[in-house]
Amino acid sequence: MQRPVLGNEWLIDVRDLTKVYGDGPTAVHALRGVSLRVRAGEFVAIMGPSGSGKSTFMHVLGCLDRPTSGSYRLAGEEVSRLSPDQLALARNTRIGFVFQSFNLLSRTTALENVELPMLYAGVPREERLRRARALLDQMGLGERADHRPSELSGGQQQRVAIARALANGAPLLMADEPTGNLDSTSSADILALFRWLNRERRITIVLVTHDVTIAAWSDRVVTFRDGLIIGDRPVEEAVPASVRAGVPSMAAARGVRA
Repeated sequence: MQRPVLGNEWLIDVRDLTKVYGDGPTAVHALRGVSLRVRAGEFVAIMGPSGSGKSTFMHVLGCLDRPTSGSYRLAGEEVSRLSPDQLALARNTRIGFVFQSFNLLSRTTALENVELPMLYAGVPREERLRRARALLDQMGLGERADHRPSELSGGQQQRVAIARALANGAPLLMADEPTGNLDSTSSADILALFRWLNRERRITIVLVTHDVTIAAWSDRVVTFRDGLIIGDRPVEEAVPASVRAGVPSMAAARGVRA
């Protein structure tokens, strides 16, 4: 898969996507003909209540699950045509994942956690170390590189997870409730980091949340209900001004260094 050139092209192009679990009268229709396009460099929030289909949609976008029908083109390539090995390569090099529970390996250091995707990609050890240390420095964690997850705060663990997600230079970052286990201060720090990565590094971000105050940090809000998209609006239209007023300027991206 070729790395997309930033511009006006569609990094994500989904057409009439469906996902059905099971069959017969007990079948669950998680997605019911979803169509969505996301340009390279956008910051999109996916909102909806539990059971709305947003997490299933994220799994499909992240190449973690295949749709029942429909088309999904990632950087111009039809994902349904990829072999299992090609899908694994896409997950490792094209998409970075950030989860609510951090998903760090508990017995390894922050540095080793960030190295792991590069190890799977066959990056030589010296290059892995150089990249991992540089990413941790950018996350404000250079002095914590040798600490294990249990020795880090929740916000620090999530920063390690973000560094790991970026280790192979993925142009797309997918975040599923990334602040769900964090206090309000740490949540704001992580969201400011996402904004910095989007604005300064032009990383495309697709973030799943049920909280409008989290969605306020994005540029565009897509709302799911019952397996369908029922809203797709700029953040200025989707989120009240009183909520958006709580989002600080780019200068407030704490602990992030270019």
